[in-house]
Amino acid sequence: MTTTTLGYAFLGGLLPSFIWLYFLLKEDARCPEPRKLIALAFVAGMAAVPLALWFEQFTQTYLGDPKTLVLGTVIAWASIEEVLKYAMAAIFILWRSAVDESLDYIIYMMTVALGFAAAENMLFLFTPLSNGNIITGFFTGDVRFIGANLLHVVASAAIGFALAFSRAYRPSMRILTSIGGLILAIALHTAFNMLIMRQGSSIELAAFLFVWLIAVIFLAAFEVLKYFRYRNLPNNTC
Repeated sequence: MTTTTLGYAFLGGLLPSFIWLYFLLKEDARCPEPRKLIALAFVAGMAAVPLALWFEQFTQTYLGDPKTLVLGTVIAWASIEEVLKYAMAAIFILWRSAVDESLDYIIYMMTVALGFAAAENMLFLFTPLSNGNIITGFFTGDVRFIGANLLHVVASAAIGFALAFSRAYRPSMRILTSIGGLILAIALHTAFNMLIMRQGSSIELAAFLFVWLIAVIFLAAFEVLKYFRYRNLPNNTC
């Protein structure tokens, strides 16, 4: 594999996530989060991918290949990825003083997810690009942009919303709520993977419609949180 191929895979992996990140940060443009912390969250998400690969290979050995629609393996892989994304956010980001409002939990969880998706994109692009199949690589990136990338964002957003809506609760309730958010994230991830692994364009279309429907619902909830965050603030203040 040449340096040029590695460079294309690197850029091709980052670009879709950067586009999503741009739109996410535009939503928070009035009171932006520290850029260094956003960058740390993104890198933390990328760093979770090698750990996820190791755990997924381990579970595949004992549970079977997820491509054969072994439900236990599909659930295990979804659980590994969602737990690791949440763990990275909790270890590196969520305890910091800058995370001081409900929206912040959603923003940082989604940023970690985009970092994870970027590293995963690179891995998916390596094989077609190293074989000189640029068209396949482009199609892979395009499909992941509208499907898998958004899935990671939506799944992690479920945890972010759970943390956001339980921010004022006592610690025991926050723990229970975060567990509920994690279970929802795993369920969404599993449902998408089960759909996308089945053969047939209609099934794949259903998978994309499913994740986009959830994204629209979460976007509406995000706008509601923004409204309550800013409604009593003067213009140009946070």
